[in-house]
Amino acid sequence: MSPSALMPVQEALDRILQAFTPLETETLPLTAAQRRVLAADIQTPHALPPFANASMDGFALRFADVRQAPARLRVVADIPAGRPVSRPIGAGEAARIATGAPLPPGADVVVPVEHTDQPVRGSGAPLPDQVTIRQAPRHAGENVRAAGSDLPAGATVLRAGHPLRPQDLGMLALLGRETVPVRRRPRIALLSSGDELLPPGQPLAPGQIYDANTTSLSSLITALGGEALPLGIARDDPDDIRSRLQNAVQQGADLILASAGVSVGHRDYIKDLLAAEGRLDLWRINMRPGKPLTFGRYRQAPFIGLPGNPVSAFVGFLVFVRPVLRRMLGLPPHRRQIVTATLDEPVSSDGRETYLRGRLSLREDGWHARLTGHQGSGHLFSLVQANALLILPAGVKSLPEKAVIQAWLFEQDLTLHP
Repeated sequence: MSPSALMPVQEALDRILQAFTPLETETLPLTAAQRRVLAADIQTPHALPPFANASMDGFALRFADVRQAPARLRVVADIPAGRPVSRPIGAGEAARIATGAPLPPGADVVVPVEHTDQPVRGSGAPLPDQVTIRQAPRHAGENVRAAGSDLPAGATVLRAGHPLRPQDLGMLALLGRETVPVRRRPRIALLSSGDELLPPGQPLAPGQIYDANTTSLSSLITALGGEALPLGIARDDPDDIRSRLQNAVQQGADLILASAGVSVGHRDYIKDLLAAEGRLDLWRINMRPGKPLTFGRYRQAPFIGLPGNPVSAFVGFLVFVRPVLRRMLGLPPHRRQIVTATLDEPVSSDGRETYLRGRLSLREDGWHARLTGHQGSGHLFSLVQANALLILPAGVKSLPEKAVIQAWLFEQDLTLHP
């Protein structure tokens, strides 16, 4: 089949994405919400901090009393953190205050203990009758966290579609929240097929290879916010494949993702099963590697079939499945990190939109690119060495050395981010 008869990559992706919508939400305790995608905007119920407080251990007093040092003041109160305070500070008075303790009425500055004649003496030190301020503060408000100085009441602190990080969860706890609404994780049923495949750890017989796709694809699913439901390795047998696909349906998979069995080989049965027991929406993409990509439904479950070669499956996942996961998680579309690079060697393909494994290096004159070795779709080591995919557009069969090429720095796209 000529490249002109194959579906363009962007058209295929647009058609696939039309079948997916954001998943429903669930409420989780903060301790279980790490890297989950926020499902609603979060506002502050009150100002942060809710009251003016000391940012250092010291003495709370009036700036007007200590414009010049030394100054001797009468100590009238002891204010630990976590205690309410009502006794106001008048002229010539001071209160010993702990970090985080509320500023007493009348006080407008905190002088740290090291600027007084009352250095830190440990917990339980008796309250002095007087304190000498040896170094005057520079201005009113020094060492005071004003009420609302971090955030005013009603401010939006986190927006829907944000993957929650440790600092975000700490912020939610500071707001007094115990739980948070998040998108449910997409359940992705993962199937490898082929009589030649064995799980790692078993002895290989002649003609057999280990299944790499289950490991790499399930790792991608997890890293990008989904839940992998392994279906195992199906034999090249329609009944075995059908049984595993039905298992995915029974588990409530949001997507069935298969590798291998979707091409034109006489033992590639998956495409025929889709046509007979579901729906086949598209097949064969103008892309290299990854032409025999399949999309449709098996019964009520959406289905994407990737090629079996490890590089084709990996690249196909980044191009097609990653955007689907983002759509289900309610995340906005994410632009690839594309840079322009100078080729240090010629590259070629067959006219399909081609993703070549490459290595980018940044020099004084900009990015430079070279291939990481053999570009066969079964050569996974070249992908291990790559930090970019060099993109030959559809219709371009070759570029010479020193030509300019678009390169996709894909490392950041292997994790969940806004």
